[in-house]
Amino acid sequence: MNHDLNSDEPIAGFLSTYGDALKRLAINDSGFVFDPMSGQSFSVNGSGLDLLRLMQKQGGIEQLKQAVLDEYDVSETVLERDLLEFSDQLRQYLR
Repeated sequence: MNHDLNSDEPIAGFLSTYGDALKRLAINDSGFVFDPMSGQSFSVNGSGLDLLRLMQKQGGIEQLKQAVLDEYDVSETVLERDLLEFSDQLRQYLR
């Protein structure tokens, strides 16, 4: 894959900053997410559930993007946009 480093920087920064918070989240199969440290809870849809679980498992942006590209029929451009949007939404809950 040929990635534009600048497009990966915000997502990589999010994973670096919130990696521990992502890993501590309790997530059930229906998309209910609970952060035991803050007491915050929220719900995600099916693709959000998959993405959140991948974010918990993957070590870095390249691994995350490849895992999503392997699983979903999506262009890299759309994936990067969706990852940015999803990470921006998650920031509300992971403070």
